[in-house]
Amino acid sequence: MNFWLTLVAYEAVWFAAVIGAGRGLWWPGVAATLAFAAWRLAASAHRRVEWRLLAVALAVGLVLENLWVRSGLLGYAAPWPWPGAPAWLIALWLAFALTIVPLFGYLHARPLLAALLGALGGPLAYLGAARGWHAVLLPTPAWPALLALGAGWALALPLLATLARRWLRDELPRGAP
Repeated sequence: MNFWLTLVAYEAVWFAAVIGAGRGLWWPGVAATLAFAAWRLAASAHRRVEWRLLAVALAVGLVLENLWVRSGLLGYAAPWPWPGAPAWLIALWLAFALTIVPLFGYLHARPLLAALLGALGGPLAYLGAARGWHAVLLPTPAWPALLALGAGWALALPLLATLARRWLRDELPRGAP
């Protein structure tokens, strides 16, 4: 699968979700994720691994997002269908899970690097969504929310990368390296 095509498609999903949510619309992110997922899964050589990553990302995303919302650290524009983690944001977790195999192979065996990138990249994505499109609502001061996001993503990204490595290795024929 083309690395750059996957990267650009994922970024398009992110922008559709965030810009849509900033305008009070939950469905653009969900629709973009469904299209991205259909394409990624149809083209994937590791469909079973990707389905398993989707399940883990769904669980992790629901737990973390609901924890952050219920603790008052985050709020979201377009909070449909419930007051916790909105559908558009959970869709982003699913879309992100579908990038772990094609885009983040270099992290599969580097959990500390994955934790560092998660701790930095996760909060930056939320900050961009908050400041650029008002899709995420951060409290004042924002630093406690950003620290919580960093901690959550420092756990989530290495978890997904490590599982991808293990499950990809399990797909290899017996005796292969």
